[in-house]
Amino acid sequence: MALCLYFLDFVGVSRVKCKISTPLLQYDIIIIDMKIAIASDIYYPMTNGVAVFAKNLAEGLSRAGHEVIVLCPSFKGRYYRYTNPDTGVTLVHLKSKRFPLYPDQIEKVPAKKTILGLPMPRLMYRAGIWFAWNPYDKIEEILNKFQPDVIHLQTAETIALAIMKYQRKYDVPLVSTGHAYPDNITGQFKALKPVKKPVDAVLRTYMASFLKHSEYATMPTEMAIDDLVPQNRRRFKVTVEPLSNGIDLGCFNPGRAKKTVLEKYGIDMGRLRIINVGRVDPEKSIDKVIEAFTKVVKKLPEAELLIVGDGIAKNSLEKLVKKLGLEQNVRFTGRVMMPDLVELYRSADMFATASETETQGIVLIEAAACGLPLVAVDAGAVKELCQNRKNGILCKPGDVDGLARAMVKILSDTELAEKYGKESLEIAKKHDLSRTLNRFEEIYKTAIALNSQ
Repeated sequence: MALCLYFLDFVGVSRVKCKISTPLLQYDIIIIDMKIAIASDIYYPMTNGVAVFAKNLAEGLSRAGHEVIVLCPSFKGRYYRYTNPDTGVTLVHLKSKRFPLYPDQIEKVPAKKTILGLPMPRLMYRAGIWFAWNPYDKIEEILNKFQPDVIHLQTAETIALAIMKYQRKYDVPLVSTGHAYPDNITGQFKALKPVKKPVDAVLRTYMASFLKHSEYATMPTEMAIDDLVPQNRRRFKVTVEPLSNGIDLGCFNPGRAKKTVLEKYGIDMGRLRIINVGRVDPEKSIDKVIEAFTKVVKKLPEAELLIVGDGIAKNSLEKLVKKLGLEQNVRFTGRVMMPDLVELYRSADMFATASETETQGIVLIEAAACGLPLVAVDAGAVKELCQNRKNGILCKPGDVDGLARAMVKILSDTELAEKYGKESLEIAKKHDLSRTLNRFEEIYKTAIALNSQ
C-alpha cells in the first residue's frame, strides 16, 4: 500500500481526492496541497474590499502549504513577475493600460483644477485604474506551465474574461466569488443616471454569468446572493454559498492606540471620535454621514469625524465640510494602510457609514473586531454585521436625522456603547479569516471532484 501511495504521489495524483479499491480494502487519498491560481482584476495595493480579500486569501493559502499564483494587472504597465519571499505567493502582473475615467486607488486623487476660481468638472484621471490589456495569450502560457489544480476567480473584467476562455478550453476546475452589486459601478457615473436601471439589469446578468459557469461559487453574504442570483435558485444550477471574506483577528482587535501613530495623523485622543473607513466614492454616501454629523456637533461640540480613505468624492466632501463650517471637527486622513489603520480604529468611539451598496463590508468587520459600536443604514448586506440594537443602530437609507440621533445616542451613553462594543467583538469572531481559508480549501476539493465527474 505504501508503494502504491508513493507512486501516486510521484505522478501527481495526490493533488486530487480519489479512491483506491481492492477486494478487501478501500482507501481515500486526501488532498494535502494544491496548486491554486487566483485571478483578480483588482489587487493590493489597491484599497478596496476585493483587493484586501484577494491578498489575504493568497497569503493565507500559501501559509497553509499550497502553491499559490496570483494573476492581476500590472501597476507599472509592463509585464513582470515576483515571488514574495515572506509569503511564498507568486504575483504575475499582466501587461496593462490605464483607464482614465476612474482613479487607480493607489495614488492620491488630485484636487480639481480651477479656472478663474471656478472648479472644473473632472472627466479624466492621469493615474487612471489599470486594466490588463489583451491578457489571454500570456495567461494561457502561464497557466499551462503552472498546471493549477483549481482557479479561483474574483472579478468580472478583462482577466476574468480570459480565465473563462481558458477554463472552457482546458476544463480546469473553477471557483468564482462575486463581490459587487451593479450599483458599485453605475453609482460612480452621474451620466448613467437616466439609463441606470436597464444598465444595472444587464450588469446583474453579466456578473451572475461568472458564477453559473463555475463548479462552485460564493458571495460574502446571503443578501448579496439574493440580489444577484435569480429568485428561483433551481434555475441556477451551480451552488452559490454565502461565505464571509473574513479578516485577520490577530491584527484587528481592541487595544490602546499607539501615541506615535496618532501624532503622525494629528489625532487628539482626548476627543469623542466617529470613524468612517473605505473608498471615498459617491456610492459610499459619506456626504450623508457628514450632514448627520453637523447635527451631532450641535449637541456634542467636542466630537470629531475621522474620514479614512481616498477617492473621487474626496474633493467635493472637503468642500461640503467647509460649507457646513465643520473644518475643526472633520479630518480627512487620506489613504491609510496597515499597521497604522488598526491604530486609527482603536482611536475611535464608533464606526459610522451610510453606504447602501455593500455586499458585505470588510471595514464593518474590521471596526467590529476592534470593539466599536456601529451605525449604518439598512441596505445591502450591512445588517448582517450591524445588527440593530445588538451591536449598533440601523437607520433608513438616506435618513440623515436618524443617523444623527443614532450617533448622539451612542456617544452620549457610555454603558450602551460598551454593550454594543462587546457584541461587535462576538459578531466579528464569526468572520475570522482562518475559518474562511479552511472553508475555501474544502470548496476547492469539491470543485475538483465535481470537475472530474
